[in-house]
Amino acid sequence: MSNPIVLRVQSPVGIVKRVNVNPSDSCRDLYEKVNKVFELNTYNFALYKQRNKTDEIVSSREIGISFAGLKHGDFVYMTNLSSPSDEQPGTSSSNSSSNHLNIFDTKKKASTTPSTPTEFRSKLSNVFSSSNNIVEDEVDKDLWNTSGQIKRKRDEKLCQHVPNGQCIHCSPLEAYDEAYMREQNLKHMSFHAYLRKQCSGADRGKFVVLEDLSCRIKEGCREHPPWPRGICSKCQPNAITLNRQVYRHVDNVEFENRTLVERFLEYWRVTGHQRVGLLYGKYQTHPDVPLGIKAIVAAIYEPPQDSSRDKIKLLPDPKADIVDELASSLGLRKVGWIFTDLVADDLQLGTVKHTRNVDSHFLSAHECIMAGHLQNLHPNPCRFSPGGYFGSKFVTICVTGDKDNQVHMEGYGVSNQCMALVRDKCLIPTKDAPELGYIKESTDKQYVPDVFYKIKDKYGNEVSRLARPLPVEYLLVDIPAATPLTPAYTFPARPDNTTHFPVENRMVDGQIQGFNALSRYLLYYSYITEWWTGRFKTSTLCPAT
Repeated sequence: MSNPIVLRVQSPVGIVKRVNVNPSDSCRDLYEKVNKVFELNTYNFALYKQRNKTDEIVSSREIGISFAGLKHGDFVYMTNLSSPSDEQPGTSSSNSSSNHLNIFDTKKKASTTPSTPTEFRSKLSNVFSSSNNIVEDEVDKDLWNTSGQIKRKRDEKLCQHVPNGQCIHCSPLEAYDEAYMREQNLKHMSFHAYLRKQCSGADRGKFVVLEDLSCRIKEGCREHPPWPRGICSKCQPNAITLNRQVYRHVDNVEFENRTLVERFLEYWRVTGHQRVGLLYGKYQTHPDVPLGIKAIVAAIYEPPQDSSRDKIKLLPDPKADIVDELASSLGLRKVGWIFTDLVADDLQLGTVKHTRNVDSHFLSAHECIMAGHLQNLHPNPCRFSPGGYFGSKFVTICVTGDKDNQVHMEGYGVSNQCMALVRDKCLIPTKDAPELGYIKESTDKQYVPDVFYKIKDKYGNEVSRLARPLPVEYLLVDIPAATPLTPAYTFPARPDNTTHFPVENRMVDGQIQGFNALSRYLLYYSYITEWWTGRFKTSTLCPAT
């Protein structure tokens, strides 16, 4: 065991006392020991390594004493933060010489809360300026330059004006018009339509702020000992009520052609094992959804994985960065992930079992947590977020059986609330019910706020229930997924092509990548060899100047 470290802590009035800490202690432990040694009645103080109030030692459980750069014999300087009472500074002289030190500031700290509307607008503009360095996606820039209004034709019965005029019966509708969404059977509005709705007020969106949900205790609160010894309303996260998300960041997923999906399903048809793939493509505006976004999938990359008939384990991928760099050079990016959940029903008819439905589940809690994790890794740049990111355009595609026992694709995304629960490690799956998740209970190491969801009782009244357990359907957003009638090919091939280069990371006979497979593939494309040979002769006869 390492020897304890002795730190010399100097109070604001010049009293120096020794504090013994272990190198394995955290900075929060240091704050607690300083509070105990000086017999303080509050945690309204800060610790610095320099006398001029620089190089602050932040009260955090994640930061250790050695990581903070504190060594045996170092001086640590204590500074008051705020006054707990209205006592005048001159009355503290008698208390400063006693063993009990009442911490209060002789100069009141400037309030961080803006007191006037002018200060509030100034502070809000500073918040937005900090996120202006975030570069939005090209599709978002294009949609901001689009009016997004829904044009309507002249109604022959209701419109009584000239052909070039307009009235309330034929004037354009806003992209977030509720009557239009009900008429078109749209369950979710597009994200940009939601933003336009937020900016439609009298302030024209000047005060719109999209903040991510936080389920963690705020770090650095000095009003009390750190959790689990203390908590206050300033640092405690609020209780969460789950709501069905009214918008979605992506409104449709389109695979360029059926060959992409068929080659992905070929592994299951050969082995009977499930498979996971990463979708590479791009985002485009969706012409059929007001201010909508469509994800175009051009390729499926299958990372290293260990799969069986009922589970998949992803393995470390040392070539992940190379794949991303290669895709970026081709104008592609990760837009989602795809996985199979197929169980053969009749091998002769080629049917599969219909296991995912309203009576069982659409996505399991495990899959929701995985989707939330991947969405957190691929956040969506947003100009209205103080942090620069809000939500995610990353989609989830599940290949399973439909009600007719045919193979089909279902698209989903998880809500921003689910992303926050997954990011802060509050959501876990249940053991025997895939359709149910579970909100962790608070422990000595982690405080978890109460999470509720609303449900209608047998009388039709809406009541709140504690999310232990939690139906994961409250976390899902439906996204249609399909292939177009007219196929497209980012990577075109010859029409008579029947030989494909083996798919990566498939440990199956006949599908392993190697030099033999590469040579067979290149020999099939004889015109490539002829083209390279002709280029070589041309460059030899006519060298570049």
